[in-house]
Amino acid sequence: MAAKKPKYKRVLLKLSGEALMGKKRFGIDRSVLTRVARQIKQVIEQGVEVAIVVGGGNFWRGTGSEAKGMDRATADYAGMLATVINALALQDSLENEGITTRTQSAITMQAVAEPYIRRRAIRHLEKKRVVIFAGGTGNPYMTTDTAAALRAIEIGAEVLLVAKNRVNGVYDTDPLKNPQAKKFDRLTHKDALNLHLQVMDSTAFSLCQDNKLPVIIFDLQGKQSIERAIFGEHVGTFVTNEEGK
Repeated sequence: MAAKKPKYKRVLLKLSGEALMGKKRFGIDRSVLTRVARQIKQVIEQGVEVAIVVGGGNFWRGTGSEAKGMDRATADYAGMLATVINALALQDSLENEGITTRTQSAITMQAVAEPYIRRRAIRHLEKKRVVIFAGGTGNPYMTTDTAAALRAIEIGAEVLLVAKNRVNGVYDTDPLKNPQAKKFDRLTHKDALNLHLQVMDSTAFSLCQDNKLPVIIFDLQGKQSIERAIFGEHVGTFVTNEEGK
């Protein structure tokens, strides 16, 4: 890996809360955080600038709480707090690997995180610091997928890396429920929207399409999957505006 050159100079990695659970049913698997931190260290040492958006589904899902009768906006704000927990845990793992890290939150939490300021985030990246974006977009009714697409565009990332839990790409149906599900190696944003694929929400896909931002969707549990994606190896499903091979 060290002999190769990274394909991308600046990336945004979206880590779902479920991916941080590993094989647990709830919470955070510390070994997953350590594995992620070590992969990020490898690419940082190759000159890649890395920003991360974390989800909160391992602790709280706003849509699930709404279904149980909770006000949706309140449930979503609670979910934003869950992303801060994950961000701080990830920050700790990165710093244990010697990586200078800054956490920025879209909701003000000055005791534990900087406020989200776009120009400051870019400056951190230029100084080879990892920046973790917590709190989603800071608005209810918006998923962390949408936050990841938005932050990637704002900081000028060349690609959005979407790390899933035990799903190694985009399928026509849920591969965890249907063993006959068909995997796509490559898709256009338009196809992903037209097929109503649930791997990312439509708002996130639309943002990526409008801003010509490629997306790589892969399994976080795959061997060195983050590194391989950044170095241009075929990992998971590649989503782009361009049709063809």
